Amino acid sequence: MSEHSSRPTWLVLTIIGLGAFFTALDQTVVVTVLPAVMLDLRVPISQLDRLVWVVTAYLLGYTAFMPLFGRLADVYGYPRLYMAGLGLFALGSVLVALSRTVEELIGARVVQAIGGSAAVPIGFALAVSAVPPERRGLALGIVGGAAEAGSMLGPAYGGAIVELANWRWLFWLNIPQVMLIGPLLLLLNNRRQSGVKVDYTGGVLVLAALAALSLGLSQKSLFSLTSVWPYGLLGLGAALAVALGWWESRAMQPLLLPLLFKTLNFVTANITQLLVGVSLVISLVTVPLMANTVMGKDPFTGAMWLLRMTAAIPVGAVLGGLLLSRTGNRPVIAAGLILIAFGLFLVSGWPLGVTDPQLTVHLVVVGSGFGLVIAPIMAQALNAAPPEYHATASSMVVVARLMGMTLGLAALAAYGIEHFQTLTSGMLLPLPEAGESVVETAARVAAYTAELENAGLALFHRFFRIAAVVALLALIPVAMKPEWLQWANPRREDEAYEGEPGN
Repeated sequence: MSEHSSRPTWLVLTIIGLGAFFTALDQTVVVTVLPAVMLDLRVPISQLDRLVWVVTAYLLGYTAFMPLFGRLADVYGYPRLYMAGLGLFALGSVLVALSRTVEELIGARVVQAIGGSAAVPIGFALAVSAVPPERRGLALGIVGGAAEAGSMLGPAYGGAIVELANWRWLFWLNIPQVMLIGPLLLLLNNRRQSGVKVDYTGGVLVLAALAALSLGLSQKSLFSLTSVWPYGLLGLGAALAVALGWWESRAMQPLLLPLLFKTLNFVTANITQLLVGVSLVISLVTVPLMANTVMGKDPFTGAMWLLRMTAAIPVGAVLGGLLLSRTGNRPVIAAGLILIAFGLFLVSGWPLGVTDPQLTVHLVVVGSGFGLVIAPIMAQALNAAPPEYHATASSMVVVARLMGMTLGLAALAAYGIEHFQTLTSGMLLPLPEAGESVVETAARVAAYTAELENAGLALFHRFFRIAAVVALLALIPVAMKPEWLQWANPRREDEAYEGEPGN
């Protein structure tokens, strides 16, 4: 499906970069506008859990439909399915803007997510198929960087629009963005695979399995052991995954090529990506939370701290893409993971009064590491897949990261609350005592506050160290060789389809 000889590289990269950026904005943009949505739709604070589904529904739809959309694109052509995805994204945006109830809003966000799920995996597949081999690493870095930039700027973009207009304008503005990208897609050649059909049964099984697994992994009680609900969901997801494996092994044209899961490079790329997702979400949540609590900073300052890290991710993504042609995938991935771990260990030693340049340098190191691994992990997975499965393979890598983030967030919520309670269990509230002076009471309150802050700081330090250890654990699959596993693909794993650099 190669078409790089017929279209300029800059045109292809502009189209897929814009698509990845605009759709990634909507993954995070809604977080900052939830208060405005609550006010407009008259949702009382006691029903906040209903509104949380506005975020959760998007992530579920985005994750569950991505492999099916990827396979449809492999079969019917990348530009055509990209346009179909953008059309669904635009329809969902209109429905969100017109929503009158929370239920309508949640349903509209699912439609929007299904369309948005097409952009990143198809963008990665286009980056490989539509540019010359020597520029593919850079192209993957640009697509990954654009998606990261969209996610990073989403909250700030949402806040700015709400300040200037109604929250609904966030979604009305998606329409001109789609109208900008749509005509550009017509400039790309659409090449359909002849005689190939889509395995819709497999697609339904994948969708159902991912939905069940995502819901199960997102439950805090998975780690706190207070409910059987997450285990039931995970059990259902596992049963559906087994059914999927049985079906795909017998399908003439499977949705998920079984060979991929017997190919070490593809399997290890997904394991690495899942662990990166766990480490990333812990870092994303902990930085502003620590700033806004024990360090006493306002929300804006906490956001600016996080921006120091997230702004470095797109830069690292492009740099990682540039390095691929010189070093191959594994050295760049290893360098990125080591950089993540090193930076997080530095952050885990912050005092309460941390200042610049220490603060900025440490966070930039972490963000650069997270960016550095984006292109080589994707390249490793795509190199292991035949060209006719590129969009499907890239979708699975993105799903692995989302699953890791979901798992990490649930673990963080459960472990954080339990561990904080352990740290503060022996601390007594400094209530005034008979015969005690105001000065003495104030001194005890100050000591209690300091002890509480130190307990909180110790907890956040523990979070960062856990995230660093997870990043180091991701080095294990990176170092694995094909001969270590008997079931590995007998084809040499350091050889890539279409002449890519070694892994």
